[in-house]
Amino acid sequence: MSTYRLDRLLAPRSIAIAGIGARTGSVGRVILRNVREGGFPGDIHLVHPREPAIDGLPCVRSIDDLPAPVDLLVIAAPPEAAPELVAQAGAKGCQGAVIVTAGLGHGPGSLAEGARIAARAHGLRLIGPNCLGVMAPAAKLNASFAARPAPSGGLALVSQSGAMAAGIVEWAAARKVGFSAVLSLGDMIDVDFGDCLDHLAQDSRTQAILLYVESIVNARKFLSAARAADRNLRALTIDST
Repeated sequence: MSTYRLDRLLAPRSIAIAGIGARTGSVGRVILRNVREGGFPGDIHLVHPREPAIDGLPCVRSIDDLPAPVDLLVIAAPPEAAPELVAQAGAKGCQGAVIVTAGLGHGPGSLAEGARIAARAHGLRLIGPNCLGVMAPAAKLNASFAARPAPSGGLALVSQSGAMAAGIVEWAAARKVGFSAVLSLGDMIDVDFGDCLDHLAQDSRTQAILLYVESIVNARKFLSAARAADRNLRALTIDST
């Protein structure tokens, strides 16, 4: 599916957080805090089956109850809830989802495979599961549970490891290095390195791309995207001098 709907994942007009939890300090609450403190300009919705409101924002009981489809759904719910949330989001017409939850398993019959199939049925794009989230400073987007927001700049970071992504953002902040995007891909059941390279190479704010790779799902796709990104970024560098 390559770059399909990735623009909405990194520049959403609306966000919903599912599985936010009422407990202070939960992953969902940290993500909500980061979204708000980052100055996200769009609509923010919360999904919780029991709580009427969290941190001053009203909750809907299910994704079906959202007033309109959102561009980005962030899932911090328990693993067993993730496939159904993805299916509901797809049926609602949402554009993409980030599953930060870990423990969905791998391969046929797993919760991760169930989420992937549900997303594919509706053209919903998925980042994760088991990831830190995504940041796009120019869009005022920090849909992650990172301890530090990424400053704005020209470097795009794509990391399979959430811990490594958070560490690089910390390292870069001390050296005044800014980012056009930070994507933590986790288990990569849908969006992978090739997709991100294809998208970021066309992004006018991105001047360089840094990858932290633990495994490649589709080597041919990755190499093709890497070659194309190298050509595009070289041309951008020449044009900007």
